[in-house]
Amino acid sequence: MSDTNILLESGTNELEIVEFFLDDKRPNSKYRGYYGINVAKVLEILQMPELTEMPDVTHEAVLGAFNLRNEIIPLIDLAHWLGKDRLPSEAPKVIVTEFNRTKSAFLVSGVTRIHRINWQEVEAPTKYVSSLTANSITGVVKFTNRIIFILDMEKICMELNPDTVPVTDVTDTVKQQLAQKKPRLLLADDSNMARKMIAKILSESGFRVHTEENGEQAWQYLQTIKAKAEKDRQPVTNSINAIVSDIEMPAMDGHSLTKAIKEDPVLKGLPVILCSSIITETLHHKGIAVGADDQVSKAELGELVPRVYKLLEPGRQA
Repeated sequence: MSDTNILLESGTNELEIVEFFLDDKRPNSKYRGYYGINVAKVLEILQMPELTEMPDVTHEAVLGAFNLRNEIIPLIDLAHWLGKDRLPSEAPKVIVTEFNRTKSAFLVSGVTRIHRINWQEVEAPTKYVSSLTANSITGVVKFTNRIIFILDMEKICMELNPDTVPVTDVTDTVKQQLAQKKPRLLLADDSNMARKMIAKILSESGFRVHTEENGEQAWQYLQTIKAKAEKDRQPVTNSINAIVSDIEMPAMDGHSLTKAIKEDPVLKGLPVILCSSIITETLHHKGIAVGADDQVSKAELGELVPRVYKLLEPGRQA
């Protein structure tokens, strides 16, 4: 997808996004909206393939499926899912993605280019903007002549497959330990849907969870805790026991947040668990490079509680 080595680099707080567009029918004109998706989620970009109709699809946006190197990939009309009336185009593009260990494809009007930017250039949408877009946007990038919206692709796939509910495998012993100790966790995730779901899983297992919407807010929260601990001459673990963080987030991503924590003399003993849809064998090395204590794919959320608990066993924390 790109001639840079960004997928090999760690803790730079940078990302590459594939910019694409959707042409939307209007009464007397057309409107072109620009969107973006992280290169780390994109496998390839294709011309429109030959489709096979799928029986009993769960959403009208699912157009069918196609065979890509002996794998059956469902194709989703992104404009339809967003509630738009897509204008037919002579050469629509198909963006094949993989995240949460699932491959999907999205039909778009066209693909423009790849941008390499810093996460600080990605603004978190205001609560008002999020509410007007059904919480489908996780970031906004402003260029001179246009705005690019970063879509919450996990939300799209979760809503297309609502039966995918993670089952947490926690023993009675672990539940009792958590109920007694009630460890305090900081959870950072920019997806409203994912943040609520993960917080619910952790809270129901016995953790006390504080949530933030991106890495920068999480870092500011940790600085507040650190200042209070130093003022009270108490260990920071009296207020926080571990951090669970997404990777893709506006302002500061999860890799940069992890790196900052591990380089801080007071906070470095806190376990950091990266929980993201883009944790794959290919990208696992990036979390290791910045010092993450563990990494859990959002496709395996059922493993999150026991793996956080394991990191909180006596003797693990400074």
